Amino acid sequence: MKYFKVLIIPILLIAALSISCERDDICPESTPTTPRLIIDFLDATDTDNTKNVFDLVVIGVDSEDNVSEDALSDYVYTDTDNVILPLKTTENITEYILVSDAFENDNDTPDDDSDDFVDGNQDRIQINYSREQVFVSRACGFKTVFKNVTLTIVDDGDNWMLSRAPLTDNQSVEDETTTHFNISH
Repeated sequence: MKYFKVLIIPILLIAALSISCERDDICPESTPTTPRLIIDFLDATDTDNTKNVFDLVVIGVDSEDNVSEDALSDYVYTDTDNVILPLKTTENITEYILVSDAFENDNDTPDDDSDDFVDGNQDRIQINYSREQVFVSRACGFKTVFKNVTLTIVDDGDNWMLSRAPLTDNQSVEDETTTHFNISH
């Protein structure tokens, strides 16, 4: 009887914990979270066709705390006709430098990697928006959606990006199922 009392308490505790957990206490990976901005690159001479950007490198501007470099790791010396970029959830502006025909410049010191940098045709884009927090579920919490999104190509006199167009008026970024902007080059 003494051993029965010792065993019953842990059994009741485990039963109580398992009953109190609900299915929505774990956020499924399939649940949509804060969406990223999708940009397609189009041929400037035929805007009905996509066109690869060769040796593309994407660099987040002032992104130490808001946009991890891991999120941009797919865009290091790659050939692609689109990019999927995270937007800052704590600010109303995100900036990126997109480098076309990028290469690693060794700064004329081939034996010293510490002064190497990415070189090529650099264009800066500035994305402005307002943020809205949307409740997803108890387990997943909130996600941020972006409203009134605008994208500006900063003119530097040598832009490889020639024009940009939102896919809809009053562009918003609420999911990752469609392109949000087209950029011609």
